[in-house]
Amino acid sequence: MRSLFWRVLGAFWLALILTGTLTFLLTRFFNQDAWILSHHPAFSQLTEQWLQLYEQGELSQAQQALHKLRQEHRIYTQVFDEDGQLVSTSSRMRNAPININNPSNNTHSSWRRLAQEISTPQGNTFLFIHRIPRSELAKWQYGHGFGPLLLVLVAVVVLTLISLLLTFSITRPLTRLRHAVRELGESAYQQKHLAELAQRKDEFGVLAADFNKMGQRLQNMLNSQRQLLRDVSHELRSPLARLQVGLALTERAPAQKQQEFWPKLALECERLDTLINEMLVLARMEQETPKPESFELCALLHELQDDCAFFTPEQQIQLNCPSPVNLNLAKSLLQRVLDNLLRNAVRFSPADKPVEIQVVLHSNKLVITIRDHGPGVNDSLLSQLTQPFVREKNQQTTGYGLGLTITERAVHQLGGQLSLANHRHGGFIATIELPYFS
Repeated sequence: MRSLFWRVLGAFWLALILTGTLTFLLTRFFNQDAWILSHHPAFSQLTEQWLQLYEQGELSQAQQALHKLRQEHRIYTQVFDEDGQLVSTSSRMRNAPININNPSNNTHSSWRRLAQEISTPQGNTFLFIHRIPRSELAKWQYGHGFGPLLLVLVAVVVLTLISLLLTFSITRPLTRLRHAVRELGESAYQQKHLAELAQRKDEFGVLAADFNKMGQRLQNMLNSQRQLLRDVSHELRSPLARLQVGLALTERAPAQKQQEFWPKLALECERLDTLINEMLVLARMEQETPKPESFELCALLHELQDDCAFFTPEQQIQLNCPSPVNLNLAKSLLQRVLDNLLRNAVRFSPADKPVEIQVVLHSNKLVITIRDHGPGVNDSLLSQLTQPFVREKNQQTTGYGLGLTITERAVHQLGGQLSLANHRHGGFIATIELPYFS
């Protein structure tokens, strides 16, 4: 992964190193003796001219060259031989003590002292000591500093380009994410707008991929809520319409006939109350999660078995549970799940064949299966059974298609998974997989 962290850190240190190095080099470059001696016009031909005149014995003309240098450029020069003896000078202080071993040490802060050692082909060595006023040197440096300034300009351009690339690499993905957030708020989110950004191999790519997943989940949630509202309004309309028709018929019917309508009206009210209660349960499950508690699974299954035997004594329930199975879950949620699945199995299973409950333990998983021997479900409807208000239309059912929706969401809150399928030997089987730690 080309981490953005290392990219920013590298750009920062690169800019810092370039700035520090350039500052150091320019400082040394502007002030080093060799650069001044090689670029200042007063020193360009001085040493060669003086040596040529000196070797030819024309000492007065050599001395005159030094005086000319002083007059034109205010530079005072002293020449020493290998023994440290003063050979020639343009300085008025002929007998001024000079430390030849440390010629760069200035006796006055207003002067800059430069040392230049020259060897002749004959093997003689001369040391030139130049003293130049700092004001004169600064004036010349100001007028002849184009080269160093060009280096500064190049460094500034390079640092600017690096900064721009780094800035664009951060701001452009942020702009795309900002547009995506705006689209998400307007319910017009499109994954393809961040698809290219999600392919990046840095933190922005990971963020864009996660944002795409979040946006898709939010869109699915919003779509499911809209669909749920449409389904709820449709499901509520039917019992309300029947109540209105029943009330209208009851008002017009004679007193003796009215007694026949009241039980039907009460039944419709009861159905409406049941539907509203299931919708409230579904809404509460998305907002509240019961606290976990410790309980024994087999004991809970025996309680549910006894409840079903009380209401449908003709239906047998075969329970196979390797006791004890101690769990630490939200007991009320698991009880609702098992009770709902068990009642569905009892409703559709024939009385001469038992409903089978099987509990299987694995190393880190608990599997509970509830199977009936009923007619099963249409294969095209299996994947939609847990959606709200979806139910088998060719069967005489009294539910509203919310039971399995509530069941699946309860299983998800328990950290498990619900699978619904037709059994290969006939009937219907519901499988619950829950995390289990012994």
